[in-house]
Amino acid sequence: MDEYESLNHTKWECKYHVVFIPKCRRKTLYLELRKHLGEVFRKLATQKESKIEEGHLLRDHVHMMIAIPPKYAVSQVIGYIKGKSAIHLARVHGEKKRNFVGQHFWARGYFVSTVGRDEEVIREYIRAQEKEDSRLEQMNLWR
Repeated sequence: MDEYESLNHTKWECKYHVVFIPKCRRKTLYLELRKHLGEVFRKLATQKESKIEEGHLLRDHVHMMIAIPPKYAVSQVIGYIKGKSAIHLARVHGEKKRNFVGQHFWARGYFVSTVGRDEEVIREYIRAQEKEDSRLEQMNLWR
């Protein structure tokens, strides 16, 4: 928590909790893409000098804690990750399924919140999301 990154004239610790979804909240992330997307996100983040500290791919959304240097805007890095990963998915999985439409895989918006001193709480929240989603699905089965 108290380990800071460095740029030439800056010490920084800028971590964000980010959540985004596929277009129309399609449940396409779970099966084959889940294993593949984590590595893609990490590579794309390093290209923007960022680091994914914690992440979890759920059936219909992505949670991640990402450290972004202050010289980049959060929207710039998240837009880059979403755009390039959509293009990658279209190239790799595009022939197999017709629903992959390049830049239109992810929905337009995203949720972002600064982490601050609540880093462990956010990490635990991200880790517990899959259990929470399955619990909510079980509750919906009774309706």
